[in-house]
Amino acid sequence: MTRFPEPHAPNAVNAPTVLWWSRSGRDYSRDRIIRNAFTSLGWNIQDFRPKFSPLGDLEATFRKLPRPDVVWVPCFRQRDAAAAVRWARKQNIPVVIDPLISAWDKQVFERRKFSEGAFRAKRLRKWESTLLKSCSAVVADTSCHAEFFQSALGVLPERTAVIPVSAEEGLFPCQSPKSSDSPFHVMFYGSFIGLQGPQYIAEAARRVTDVKWTFIGTGPLLDECQKIVNEAAHVEFVSRVPYNELANRIGTADVMLGVFGTSEKAGRVIPNKVYQAMACGRPVITRSSLAYPSGLERMPATECGLCWVNAGNAVDIATAVRQLASQPAAASEAGLSARRTFDRLFNNNVVIESLQSVLRGCCPSSGNSAKAA
Repeated sequence: MTRFPEPHAPNAVNAPTVLWWSRSGRDYSRDRIIRNAFTSLGWNIQDFRPKFSPLGDLEATFRKLPRPDVVWVPCFRQRDAAAAVRWARKQNIPVVIDPLISAWDKQVFERRKFSEGAFRAKRLRKWESTLLKSCSAVVADTSCHAEFFQSALGVLPERTAVIPVSAEEGLFPCQSPKSSDSPFHVMFYGSFIGLQGPQYIAEAARRVTDVKWTFIGTGPLLDECQKIVNEAAHVEFVSRVPYNELANRIGTADVMLGVFGTSEKAGRVIPNKVYQAMACGRPVITRSSLAYPSGLERMPATECGLCWVNAGNAVDIATAVRQLASQPAAASEAGLSARRTFDRLFNNNVVIESLQSVLRGCCPSSGNSAKAA
């Protein structure tokens, strides 16, 4: 995996400090974007990697960590949160957790490791609910996820906030318009899991043979997708593209594909690939979802850059591709609109402003003292 340099912290004497409490993981795009947002707001970032998550509070005490203004537990690190909360409570320090996904939801409804009524599922739900409710604030990536944390896990509405995932703008700049001389090109990249619905894309590719289709990535449903298209000449499978080369790949496509899974979780997320495609100035075909800001679903692709289809519907995907392929000028205009939508609703400045709002809510003096971007 490509590694990127840590953001340079201000290290100003009077600047507020966030203690980034995580046993592992700083190489995920969501984390890098949030860390850069802290830096843009003038915060110092202090890292703490507990050697053993359940005993992180004892290690922090033994090491006599300097007192921060807020403790931040990043995405996927619920297992670190309990110790972080215990340590922070003793010093009256707020703890913000950015889980991104629910561990209970993932194990029960996505991986189907346990049935919803099973003892282990109930125990996991109770554990996660208690954990999230113990934090000063719970950050979600969409309003739908915030509502899920409230309704399914009991987090108070006033303790939830939304910060969009966005995209790393330095790595995903707006791409030049694609040459109209080359074949119309549709692209998907992902981990080939049910939430993404790649099998519906493959079925659409089997139906639409006069455009080029590219699938990038590997995962559980890859074999099924390859069997559906049956080595068709107009379909290409690429196992891996380095992360820092994705933008160039996106630039070779006319249209990008989002997610099409039928699960409730698929309707709560806006995936990285959608933000990244929009940042690159490419239109996106994706499933209808209430996760997107109000009003976007009522706008045509030429105005918002997003082309909506029904979840789990290969015929809808095929129809959308045919329509855009038959109107390359409209597809190009939709790409420009996608970038405008990204800049208006999802860019890094939106992340910075949303983060500043969270900080003002849980640590007013430090949040207000941080400079605006």
